[in-house]
Amino acid sequence: MYSYNFFYIIFIFFWLVNSVHAQPKGEWRELQPIPSERAEVAVTLLDKKIYVVGGFTQNGITDRVEVWDAENENWYQTPSLPIPLHHTTVSAVNGKLYVIGGFTSNLWIPVNTNYEYDPLKNKWAVKASMPTERGALAATVIDGKIYIVGGANKIKNSLTNTPALEVYDPKNDTWKKLAPLPTPRDHMAASSLNGKIYVIGGRIDVDFRNNLDTNEEYDPKTNQWISLSPLKTKRSGATSQVLNKKILVFGGESGQGTFTENEAYDPSTDTWETLSPMPSGRHGLGSANHKNQIHLIGGGPNPGGEGSNTHSVFFIRNK
Repeated sequence: MYSYNFFYIIFIFFWLVNSVHAQPKGEWRELQPIPSERAEVAVTLLDKKIYVVGGFTQNGITDRVEVWDAENENWYQTPSLPIPLHHTTVSAVNGKLYVIGGFTSNLWIPVNTNYEYDPLKNKWAVKASMPTERGALAATVIDGKIYIVGGANKIKNSLTNTPALEVYDPKNDTWKKLAPLPTPRDHMAASSLNGKIYVIGGRIDVDFRNNLDTNEEYDPKTNQWISLSPLKTKRSGATSQVLNKKILVFGGESGQGTFTENEAYDPSTDTWETLSPMPSGRHGLGSANHKNQIHLIGGGPNPGGEGSNTHSVFFIRNK
């Protein structure tokens, strides 16, 4: 009897330990919703403020720019974009914002526009145009330069993927073409970590029935790409952020619905990990990391252009 009870206790102990470790990491909380419901937004952090740019609203394409003051936890509005845009990008460099590319009008016309916003002057300015017109593209920043990758442009009235990788130097207001993306796609996520760029997921020719799990790394020092361990869940319209030296990929959509998946990629081991899922599935959302808390803003709860005003935050407590 003693032997049986001893082994039974050991079994229960290890079962409890494994159960605890089996729980996905991370926690969620909800913050004050964004004033306007929208999807296909562009989001970035600048000086403790999170800017939400453009997208689709119930009234169509918007030029609206709303700002979350992360310190005071309130929303306010800044001057609108020079033109309405959706599926655009926004990046922060040296105290200014740069909104590059995207689509304008409901006909999904790709543009190569490059607008700079100076918070001190509270004004927008036109900068050097991107070489390739495209929307549903991705952007990330390394060493003060903005790398624009992939997306879709129009060829004979059809949206077709471009492999273009182009880098913008705000200091000199110049562009340079780099090695093309090996797997042309749109609606992908992109983040930079340790001086390299990671382009993850996406779709072929703007069709969410053709989602990808592709994960490719670009090294600016060598101007070369390599393929890495694929995303666990094929999806497009997701967003990504860096947290604890890993790249987290949130949400997305397919022909069957939207995703709650939250999966983390570790470049040091070329492996993926499943984290605590989003409270609700969304696509076309934007994200920003403020003090190791990832803000997920807007996005559509269903496939298509429908938006939301959801403002969720993901974080992992320090042990």
